[in-house]
Amino acid sequence: MRPAWVLGVGWHPYRRLSDTPYTELGLTAVRAALADSGLSWDQVDTAYTGTATTSMALSRMMYRHLGATGIPMVQVENASASGSSAFRQAYLDVAAGVHEVAIAVGVDKPLRLSDPARAAGIGDLVGDRMLPVTHFALLASRYMYDTGATPEQIAHVAVKNSRHGALNPNAQRQRARTLAQVLEPPRLSGILTRSQCCPVGEGAAAAIVVSDRAIEDYRLDRSRAVRVRSSILRSETLYGTDNFDAALTGETTAQALDTAGVAAHEVDVIELHDAFTVEELLYLEAMGMCKPGRAADASAAGEFDIGGRVAVNASGGLLSMGHPIGPTGVGQIAEITTQLRGEAGARQHPDARIGLAHMVGLGAVCAVHVLARE
Repeated sequence: MRPAWVLGVGWHPYRRLSDTPYTELGLTAVRAALADSGLSWDQVDTAYTGTATTSMALSRMMYRHLGATGIPMVQVENASASGSSAFRQAYLDVAAGVHEVAIAVGVDKPLRLSDPARAAGIGDLVGDRMLPVTHFALLASRYMYDTGATPEQIAHVAVKNSRHGALNPNAQRQRARTLAQVLEPPRLSGILTRSQCCPVGEGAAAAIVVSDRAIEDYRLDRSRAVRVRSSILRSETLYGTDNFDAALTGETTAQALDTAGVAAHEVDVIELHDAFTVEELLYLEAMGMCKPGRAADASAAGEFDIGGRVAVNASGGLLSMGHPIGPTGVGQIAEITTQLRGEAGARQHPDARIGLAHMVGLGAVCAVHVLARE
């Protein structure tokens, strides 16, 4: 595999559902990424679009506004990991030498959510009674039982990420919240309040991946290129734990770090799947970013703040940046690229060199990417 670089990123801000067509959301992100890279649309060789809740065959309806260039385009649906999977395909195209310039775009509007188990005619004893918030509320209860963590410590994740999100003009939630505000009722399930659950809205994100040859041929600014050191996608196996998402995260992260030649303690910035507050703690421990049972204490001590030992969800994470499904994984790549370039402004983590993006998708699947400033 040859080197591949992220050289253009862009967003349409994440927000609540509106009447704006998805084409406007996606094109805003694409045009921002093209401007950021110094490329034009006719120099893009292939396009992958991550989307999960909008429509089939939406890619051509969107990209035709940029020009009919005949490029291959593919839609990628992988639940919450749709954008992450689209980015992986764009990276693999370039790294394998198939194309010189590939774009990954995530775009979604929360119009349709389907239940794969129901479509497959598979029933179980839980059925619709176990909503995701209840699943993670039970995991939070188990985490507190196992580690001695308090509800306040788990809620602190939302406090931190709201503080980060308040610095991000693309975030859906741009208001810093105190611990008291995060803990305000009602509780949706168990200890989890509304502020401890991510909003699902609309938005778009784009990332352009290029080869060394493209950088030379198109005279692009190599100083702003961020290297993709690894891209790993796995699905679950059988685990001796109820928390298969964390076990899968541990496996996928270990493989991604090993492939990248990076140790866990060398990572400077992490964007991870924090749809619910407890997830951030569970995944950080699974990744090896702290000892088992220590994430709540470390988070409360500021180790995962911007400027701390490792900046976790400097964008605001899913909790504050928002989780429009398709764009989320691509947006993580864009945030890490911005951080590694030193261009994140008020939310910049000092001297960020290595970043890790992590998303889990229903099923479960897990995508982990390692990026580096070289």
